[in-house]
Amino acid sequence: MTRISCAVCVATLAMAAGAAQSAGQGDAAVVRIAVLTQLVDRPPALSNLEPPPDDSGLLGGRMAIAENNTTGRFMKQRFEVRETVVPADGDAVAAFKALAGDGYRFIVANLRADTLLRVADLPAAGKVLIFNAGAADDVLRNEECRANLLHTVPSRAMIADALAQYLVWKRWSKWFLVIGRRAEDRLFADAVKRAAKRFGARIVAEKTWEFGPDTRRTAQSEVPVFTQDVDYDVLIVADEIGEFGEYLMYRTWTPRLVAGTQGLVPTSWDRAHEQWGAAQLQSRFLKTFKRRMNQLDYTVWAAVRAVGEGATRAASTEFQDIADYILGGKFGLAGFKGQRLTFRRWNGQLRQPILLATPKAMVSVSPQKGYLHPRSYLDTLGYDEPESKCRR
Repeated sequence: MTRISCAVCVATLAMAAGAAQSAGQGDAAVVRIAVLTQLVDRPPALSNLEPPPDDSGLLGGRMAIAENNTTGRFMKQRFEVRETVVPADGDAVAAFKALAGDGYRFIVANLRADTLLRVADLPAAGKVLIFNAGAADDVLRNEECRANLLHTVPSRAMIADALAQYLVWKRWSKWFLVIGRRAEDRLFADAVKRAAKRFGARIVAEKTWEFGPDTRRTAQSEVPVFTQDVDYDVLIVADEIGEFGEYLMYRTWTPRLVAGTQGLVPTSWDRAHEQWGAAQLQSRFLKTFKRRMNQLDYTVWAAVRAVGEGATRAASTEFQDIADYILGGKFGLAGFKGQRLTFRRWNGQLRQPILLATPKAMVSVSPQKGYLHPRSYLDTLGYDEPESKCRR
């Protein structure tokens, strides 16, 4: 999202489908869900081809609320969503307090990790279930986990493990790791190192990209020199905002694959994904909103749908009944990934397959065949229970 000028933009939405359904519901009980997002100041885009949409995540919530209401009308349940968008220099904590004060008990948050922890620790958050749809930080699933915090966005460890499984399965096990200059890039690099050790790959070289953010005109001369004299199978990039990663492909000293944050990318959602009914979801989203569904749209969609699924299966609109069902052993979300998605009881992370995609094609889906687990092979991605430092 780009920064906007308003202090806090708040909109209570009633989707046309939901409004039409509620008209016939009469005494339908209401489940209210809030989506809280804080904009971030982004550096100037290096490419004008795909600027990030201002409504990332918000449209996913709107799609999910319409789907909730389609099912809810048969249960005499109605779902409403309230969107709160806070500018980059605004007070997200105050916005959260306002939502909790207005009685919202299910809040989907797209916030930075430090801000997310601040709101989760508020006294007002004690009776709120927060869905983290935007922060991939592994610390939120380990040392800094919270009992009132669930995660629909995959962690960096899950993303890195998904990529590692595929590369090792292909026997491309010698990696050259290139790290950007931002803290987030180093966090992803740490996840890659952990994945390499976990699945038997080897990082044969590691370098930090120090040529500056704009390599459009100099990549042809800089990248070959930067990547020479290293014997590797795959160049792994840690460049989360895309400062330089796109310019490494086809310019390396030797002909090698590029993967990570650019090239072959592990992700929760991709526009090229069509299996397991995903094509229908993609089509509905495009028809309704005139753009493609992105990763943030999907993680917000999954959170809002989880509340709807919990209400339907628990046959209740009461907060505690829904929360208990979501956190219980019977919950499962149809997430268009080939199997039902469930929350890990030890750290609140949503189990889910990870897509491996190039800009216009799906390549594979992890976990890969052959990676076994006594409970769920989805738990081969990210921190498993014995590894977890979470104490909820």
